Amino acid sequence: MTDAAFTKPSGSMLPWLGLALLLLIADQVTKLMILDAYKLGDATYITSFFNIVRVHNSGAAFSFLANAGGWQRWFFTGIGVAAAVFIVWMLKSHPGQKLFSLALACILGGAIGNVVDRSLYGYVVDFLDFHYAGWHFPAFNVADSAISIGAVCLIVDELLRMRKPHQGA
Repeated sequence: MTDAAFTKPSGSMLPWLGLALLLLIADQVTKLMILDAYKLGDATYITSFFNIVRVHNSGAAFSFLANAGGWQRWFFTGIGVAAAVFIVWMLKSHPGQKLFSLALACILGGAIGNVVDRSLYGYVVDFLDFHYAGWHFPAFNVADSAISIGAVCLIVDELLRMRKPHQGA
C-alpha cells in the first residue's frame, strides 16, 4: 500500500456545509413567506407559464405515496435524515472534489429543508408552478430545485470522471 492510501483528503467540508446551510435557509424563508401570505390552494399569476401557488405535498417527488395514510411522513423523514448523515460522511471523505461536493451540498440542503417541513407540518410546502397550454408541472420548492441541481451535478461529475484516462497502478 502507498502512503496515499492513508492521507487525508485535501480541502475542508465546511464551505460545502455552509452552502447547504444557505440553501436550507433560502428554502425555509421562502416557504415561511408562502405560508404567511397564501392559504392552501391560493395562487398568483406571474407570467403565462408561471404561477406562485400554495400546495401541500404529503408524499415524495411528484406526490408519490401522498395518499398513503400518514405513515409516509415518517418514512420519508427517516430517508431524509439517513441521506443527510450519509452525505455529511461523503463530504468529509471527499471535500476536495469540487463538483462532487457541490452536488452533495445541494442535495443536503434540499433534503434537510424537506425534512424540516415534514417534521413541522406533516407535508412539504410547494409553491413554484410552471405550466403550458393547460399542462402543469408538479409544484415544487427551493429544496426540490437544490436536490435536482445536485443530481444533475452528480451525473456530470461521473461523466467527467469516466472520460479521464485511468492511471496505471
